Amino acid sequence: MGPRLPLMLKDAGLTAFVAAALGFFVVGFRTVDQGGGKGLGFDYQLVDLAVAVVAIFVGRLGLSMAANGLRWPAIALGIAMIAAGASPMKMPSGFLHWFVALGGVLLVIRAVWPWANDAMGAAARTPSGVALGKAGAKWFGWLLLAGAVLLPAMPFADQKTMDLGVLILTYVMLGWGLNIVVGLAGLLDLGYVAFYAVGAYAYALLSTQYGLGFWTVLPLAGMMAALFGIMLGFPVLRLRGDYLAIVTLGFGEIIRLVLLNWFDLTNGPAGIGSIPGPTLFGAVFAETPPPGKQTVSEMLGIAFNGNHRLIFLYYIILGLALITNLFTQRMRRLPVGRAWEALREDETACQALGINPTNTKLTAFAIGAMFAGFAGSFFAAKQRFISPESFVFIESAIILAIVVLGGMGSQVGVVLAAILLIGLPEWFRDLGNYRMLAFGLAMVLIMVFRPRGLVSSREPSIRLHPAGSGGGG
Repeated sequence: MGPRLPLMLKDAGLTAFVAAALGFFVVGFRTVDQGGGKGLGFDYQLVDLAVAVVAIFVGRLGLSMAANGLRWPAIALGIAMIAAGASPMKMPSGFLHWFVALGGVLLVIRAVWPWANDAMGAAARTPSGVALGKAGAKWFGWLLLAGAVLLPAMPFADQKTMDLGVLILTYVMLGWGLNIVVGLAGLLDLGYVAFYAVGAYAYALLSTQYGLGFWTVLPLAGMMAALFGIMLGFPVLRLRGDYLAIVTLGFGEIIRLVLLNWFDLTNGPAGIGSIPGPTLFGAVFAETPPPGKQTVSEMLGIAFNGNHRLIFLYYIILGLALITNLFTQRMRRLPVGRAWEALREDETACQALGINPTNTKLTAFAIGAMFAGFAGSFFAAKQRFISPESFVFIESAIILAIVVLGGMGSQVGVVLAAILLIGLPEWFRDLGNYRMLAFGLAMVLIMVFRPRGLVSSREPSIRLHPAGSGGGG
């Protein structure tokens, strides 16, 4: 430890200094109304900041020790943090007790993780471990599906929970669509939100100006988004890597600016309102029927409940997401799906094998855009109001983060990443000022423990030989 200790202390001190500099403006003080016409004043929370900085210093020192093989000292520091957090020691807030104790628990986990990872890896390579892993992955997927189907019947499924479920499923669908482009074909797309916007505006315009219903416009919105995907695909056929990312980013911004400035068509920044929602066999979800219409409660002979519309929307997006998943799984086993994966691995070898990269890229862009169009059409029907501000670059970044965080090409990983990225900020909302701190900590931990994504490995789409046969060419 001797020669490395000064370097580790220096690194921990620098980390604590950066945390203090940034934390001073986040939690170090807040403005309060002094009353009596005196205006605003500052309420300093420097003790909170000092406790957090000390915890960060100790935690960073422990992480450096664990990374350098000094696991027992790291475990000792983690236990000390747990003891400090769980002790009756007086701290400015209860959250700091949890923060220090949780930091200690995570430090201990990080120290013992290499041992546990080696043991689990050795067990997974045994024949029984391989069979158990396959069965576990299969049953885990079915459990997720059963939980999604039964969610509206759960006792905790209030309006907030259902609304969050609809939002998560929307991003799951978008993640699965982008997974075709990024995860399977290996084409970095930073303008995916443009196709989402095309689908939303297609439904908004066709429904408000021409009276077309949701189920009529849904396939049309997908086709229009696919057409825009092909329009994007042609100019970027020869681009790769960073250059491809820049062009797709520019495409997304062009679409947003067109929506913002083409006032005669899109109503500009004012957006489009009074968008009709989806109907159930022509019946609308409302308390009183519009002229010539029937409400769902009248058709079914039940009392009106405002949650019925939300549950109906939930099952619509669940069905659309499942269709996206099934379609993607089927496409991966077809020649075009194998061509996507070949293109991702090596475009030069792909051409040498006689695969047309032009058609392969265009199909990836078109199909991925089509599912974004479906999701955009649903988004417009749910919100009943859209504007260009709903389709900014940060939306593309979130969808791409879901794909990367879940594991490139992994369908189950996208679901888990969407739950974390979309659900965690809502679940942490009760933490107040510390909400985004806890969310950022969760993201850092995922990257530390699962650097290649939540589901970093998956079964090949096609096996030339049975698993474990050791067959070769």
